Amino acid sequence: MITTRLATSSDAEAVSALLTANSGDRGGMLLGQWPRDAIETHIASGQSIVIAIDEAGRLLGALLTSEKGFDEAPPVQAMLQAWPGRPDAYVYGPVCISQDARGLGVLEALYARLQANFPGREAILFIRDDNPRSLKAHLRLGMREVARYDFNGKVFVVLSDRPEGSGQIKG
Repeated sequence: MITTRLATSSDAEAVSALLTANSGDRGGMLLGQWPRDAIETHIASGQSIVIAIDEAGRLLGALLTSEKGFDEAPPVQAMLQAWPGRPDAYVYGPVCISQDARGLGVLEALYARLQANFPGREAILFIRDDNPRSLKAHLRLGMREVARYDFNGKVFVVLSDRPEGSGQIKG
């Protein structure tokens, strides 16, 4: 059984370890560095991290979110230039699922919890276009491609969970 909840500072080490194990410099697709202190700062600053755990309390996945303006990372800023979303939109990601928990519904559980925490708000995220597994998984959640941009020679796809036809309001 998968349980989801908001992360607390006591989860920072496990979240950091999961993200670090899947970072680009270790063969994964995640951008950035995710030391424990960065995760603690994220939580202490009021930015939500949804985690999924199993019956034994083992971390299965983590989904970070931030308000626009919190994350000054260049790839995030490039995404917001390509698609700023609604004024109350938030940045979704990164999301990471433990390798042995992939395909078990963890992403769906994390996203369902996120929607409950941010009802009616638009989630915006980017995925490298050479990551078809993540793109396919997010399209299955009902997200849609709204823009593309190039960053450091890589093409990124911007996704939004706002229903099509609701129009973009620049904020």
